[in-house]
Amino acid sequence: MSDLLAGPVEAAAGLAVYGADAVDKSAPASTRDALVKAGVPGKLAGKDASLWGPDAEAEAKIRLGWVDTHQRSRELLVQLAELTAELADLDHVVLAGMGGSSLAPEVITRTLGRPLTVLDTTDPGQVRAALGDRLERTVVVVASKSGSTVETDSHRRAYWQAFLDAGMTEAEAGRHFVIVTDPGSPLETTATEMGAFTVLADPNVGGRYSALTAFGLVPSALAGVEVAELLDQAEALAASLGADRNNPALALGAALGAAATLARDKVALVSDGTGIDGLGDWAEQLIAESTGKAGVGILPVVVESPQSPGATGADVLTVSYGGALAPGDVPGGGATPDVAVNGPLGAQFLAWEYATAVAGVVLGIDPFNQPNVTESKENTNKILASGLPAETPSFTEGAIEVYAPQGAPGDLTGVLRWLLDGLGDDGYLAVMAYLDRFADADAARLRPLLAQAGRPVTFGWGPRFLHSTGQYHKGGPQVGSYLQVTGAVAEDLEVPGKPYTFGELQAAQAAGDRQALAGRERPLLRLHLTDRAAGVAQLLDAAGELRA
Repeated sequence: MSDLLAGPVEAAAGLAVYGADAVDKSAPASTRDALVKAGVPGKLAGKDASLWGPDAEAEAKIRLGWVDTHQRSRELLVQLAELTAELADLDHVVLAGMGGSSLAPEVITRTLGRPLTVLDTTDPGQVRAALGDRLERTVVVVASKSGSTVETDSHRRAYWQAFLDAGMTEAEAGRHFVIVTDPGSPLETTATEMGAFTVLADPNVGGRYSALTAFGLVPSALAGVEVAELLDQAEALAASLGADRNNPALALGAALGAAATLARDKVALVSDGTGIDGLGDWAEQLIAESTGKAGVGILPVVVESPQSPGATGADVLTVSYGGALAPGDVPGGGATPDVAVNGPLGAQFLAWEYATAVAGVVLGIDPFNQPNVTESKENTNKILASGLPAETPSFTEGAIEVYAPQGAPGDLTGVLRWLLDGLGDDGYLAVMAYLDRFADADAARLRPLLAQAGRPVTFGWGPRFLHSTGQYHKGGPQVGSYLQVTGAVAEDLEVPGKPYTFGELQAAQAAGDRQALAGRERPLLRLHLTDRAAGVAQLLDAAGELRA
């Protein structure tokens, strides 16, 4: 039986955290005791904006709505019931959103077994496939807090044109859209012009904390989820948030913060297989974007299973999550977690948000801003205006063009080994794949193959990760190395009303992010697949040879 069961357990409302006390006590002084002495639990439950210092107070004042947004979200239930009934004949739900606007609904629907097509890409092949799927039965949920997200605006334009091309009138096309945005955003005005259904979100909740707002609930409800249950689960946990003991969210936050102060600043997020599917991807964007700034931060590493490489390490805190109320032995062996978080999904959302805010107190950073996110966006806009910079590959091997720093080896396996060898004792490798995450899904197998070298390896689909770990890459500890994978576009797709295509936008986003990373003088290797299927297979073979 797991040693976690023998230690103290923090539990409330069906959510239990195991192992956090042992992590906290490994520090010279208890992080949790210090938080309690400072009154942090009560202050955070009371939405005290001063917790993160004077520089963060203005931002915190307008971003702490997540603490009790589950209460206000009940006001949406009648509207959601009416909307679901009105759109009952549109049974293919597509969510066009990025970051927190797409990751929470994806976890909810995957966990509860409801179908949802998530469109969080600019890859023309992936967009084209979505447009070609049951168009006449499709309702598109366009979700953007600011209303100016370029990816989401592009999806909206593409679907609008597709509906018109299918013979719909503008009034008929408008019925196929549900717009979720903040009050007063440009997208609210656009929704009115389109004749679309509009659901306004809680303006005092940031995107990555928005799981229990309209951003998480609208697409989930349309997909058939009984979202009131999620609110009930969060409500039950909320009563414990101001407590000094029997507060599992506080225990988790103290453990995350204590570990980071002890140089265990990478957190392996591992599903224990007990009923929650994909929470790691959501927690990844929450933790990375909230803590990765000012040269500090906690790097989340989503690991496929307890048996997968990369779940352990001297600087890694292993955290499992699941729906069961107690962790047993790890199925099939593999890494035993340092901390286990078990309980219902609605409570998980609130607990991780609270824990991340607490970790921000411990690290002394503002968990609600994202000061480096705009850098890659600005680079992208400049490139779209001026054109892609000319680049010449260092060498070509099979279906892969290799763009490597000067002095790197001249073969694919060698240059991958060179990248891994340069990580050092505290570094990590980020694999950033600007590809189709369904048609090119095998590319994700790179993560465990490269993690066999013994260092933490993250994997992100571009541009999706720009709204997640992208902030950590630029603002967090500058110990990362980066592997960018791009692919040739066989058939491009216009972005209606814009002077660029989806393929050009995707390429500009990749180039803009390369520019942002290059400015940090960290190792950066780009591999361009001239034939995607052949290139992915070749790359996996080369990565596999590193083990030998």
